[in-house]
Amino acid sequence: MTGPEPPPGPRPDPGKPSPSGLELAGLGVFLAAVVVIPLVVGLRIDDALGSAPAGLVLGLVLGILAGFAGVYVRFRRYV
Repeated sequence: MTGPEPPPGPRPDPGKPSPSGLELAGLGVFLAAVVVIPLVVGLRIDDALGSAPAGLVLGLVLGILAGFAGVYVRFRRYV
């Protein structure tokens, strides 16, 4: 009787680098900051100009786009 078989699917390439735990933790902090900061700025703009929810939506969209761009730039070497 043999041991359990490994699950089917692609195996990681042993020659390819992978992100460290510290890099992944930094990614979490980065994503939180890059989404929350423009969101808060958008809320402040809405309060100042009375343009709700335009600033909120604009800040959220800019934050999400910046988050995707930042993740791509930081982690493209692992793909």
